[in-house]
Amino acid sequence: MAQPVVHFEIMGGKGHDLQDFYAGVFGWTIDTDNPTGYGVVPAAEGGIGGGVGPGDDTGPFVTVYVQVDDLQEALDAVEAAGGGTLMPPTTIPGGPTLALFVDPAGNRMGLVEAP
Repeated sequence: MAQPVVHFEIMGGKGHDLQDFYAGVFGWTIDTDNPTGYGVVPAAEGGIGGGVGPGDDTGPFVTVYVQVDDLQEALDAVEAAGGGTLMPPTTIPGGPTLALFVDPAGNRMGLVEAP
């Protein structure tokens, strides 16, 4: 079975401005009640959840996260196929374990470990 896309991130500029934009345009409820102000977007019926927040020094970006059983195994497959690792497996305090990679075209993609 193929691994599913389970999360998205839309990041850039001032996070609250971007959160206001997406809430206003699409009617998304965005919960920023957390220490970082990261905007959590709950999954809607038929969709996936995600997040909206400020960018980093790489500029604005959109990332989709694919759920896998083994992050390192997936990163090894990415590298064997011509991609590269951006962030090795990293556990987010109070959250999931993630990794980031770049595909051969330069697209930033995420991996999240299956629970």
